Amino acid sequence: MDSFIQRHRDSVIGMLRGWDRLRLRGTLRSISHATGLSRFLSYSGRLLKGFGEFALQSSRQIRAAALAVAEQADRPTEHLQNPGISKEEVAQAYARRDGIKEGLVCVLTAVEPCWSFDIVKEPVRGHIELRHAYRKCLHVYHYSIHPLFGFMHVRLQTWLPFNLHICINGREWLGRQMDAAGIGYQRRDNCFISISDVEAAQALSDQQVRFQWRPALDRLAREANPAVDQVLQPYQVSYYWSIDESEWATDLMFRSEAALSGLYPSLLRHGIVSFGSREVMRFLGQRVPVYCNSHRRDLRQVVSDLRGRPEGIRIKHRLGNNSVKMYNKQGSVLRVETTLNNMRELKAPRRDKGKVVWKRMRKGVVDARRRAKVSDDANRRYLDALSTVAQPKPLKQLTEALSRRVTWGKQFVRGLNLLGEEDSKLLEVVGRGEFLLNGFRNRDLQVALFSGPTDDPVEKRRRSGQITRRLRMLRAHGLIQKLPNTHRYVVSAYGRQVIAALIAAAQADVDTLLKAG
Repeated sequence: MDSFIQRHRDSVIGMLRGWDRLRLRGTLRSISHATGLSRFLSYSGRLLKGFGEFALQSSRQIRAAALAVAEQADRPTEHLQNPGISKEEVAQAYARRDGIKEGLVCVLTAVEPCWSFDIVKEPVRGHIELRHAYRKCLHVYHYSIHPLFGFMHVRLQTWLPFNLHICINGREWLGRQMDAAGIGYQRRDNCFISISDVEAAQALSDQQVRFQWRPALDRLAREANPAVDQVLQPYQVSYYWSIDESEWATDLMFRSEAALSGLYPSLLRHGIVSFGSREVMRFLGQRVPVYCNSHRRDLRQVVSDLRGRPEGIRIKHRLGNNSVKMYNKQGSVLRVETTLNNMRELKAPRRDKGKVVWKRMRKGVVDARRRAKVSDDANRRYLDALSTVAQPKPLKQLTEALSRRVTWGKQFVRGLNLLGEEDSKLLEVVGRGEFLLNGFRNRDLQVALFSGPTDDPVEKRRRSGQITRRLRMLRAHGLIQKLPNTHRYVVSAYGRQVIAALIAAAQADVDTLLKAG
């Protein structure tokens, strides 16, 4: 990320990192599965054969209490026959019409699919039992302008197990924080195109990561579903809060639309051509095997695509249900955004019997900080991999010194033959995404440059010596640097420029080069 900003420091006026959209889910875990709900029915003295009547009555009670919230606040209620209608646009229209600045805006209802329960007859013994089932029920949406979060909504499933979904916009939240702190900014839609004090704004965004979610979410749950305790008496239940989906955005604010529009096509081209499955897996924090693109048991698909949007074109790289994408917003903002849906693919440190162990990350808000760090790291890796793009220097000026012999210590080191197969292949290998991100060793280049592994000791020494001489040549010309106290090398900033320029030139056709000349 720093290398990208350094490269484009004359055009980038600020960077902002933080939550974009968050969808949180509240679950009554004790009754969210068939066994737990059966236990509740038994505890409260209800029979399975009476489940249908109980479910219908409880749904009516939940729905009536949720709709009464609008009546008490003197706000409108509207049922949407078509659940595909944008509820956010309907709610915003009500807010504009009535000049709502804070509080409940409206309550919308729609019949939508959900996971609930059905009574079925067990085929072998003929007993009736509860089973998890996909069905439809009425959902109640409470749209409001929250004093802290700003414009948001709570979605209540009025059929058992009464799940809640709360959708919050991190940039909306940050805007209210900056208003309270007296920080000036310009905002368009869902991004800030300029901020008077970027460092102070970033500090406020960092506070969102450390936010204590449960008290605030519990209050929202009581307001949206006030009848749940009465319906489930004598059970004592509370919502368990998890993050169903998170979007973490890194916004680079450019000085002008022209500065970004001149760079963005090159970024798109580099992203779609140079980032393969290995790079995408590394962006999203996954381990990549040495000799192939993925582990044998890993059945997740890696898909990269481009799609047109009203503002321009976005590029998206998916790995299973998680993704990282890039797009230009409002002309002058470059956004890189990581979306996480499946946390089982990621790990987080936890204490187990006094020791810190790495386990699968939880969706619960307890792992929100770790989720933010993983997302931020993915955006950073992506921007670092893009830092080689768009060189202002002509190719001749950039590479002419590489063909000359130079002195390294007391030895002469030959120049590179940039049109020769051997040296161009070497530069192509060290410029791979995984090596740009994590560096490389002698043995890494052996795997990439030689046809296959060998067990012959003499051949091993020969290969190691060849790679050592090539590494010395690249170091002498300033294309790579050795990390202190390690056997690992990284491509220098100059090396990134040279490699990206040579790859682009190699892929261009003759007609294009003649026109450019």
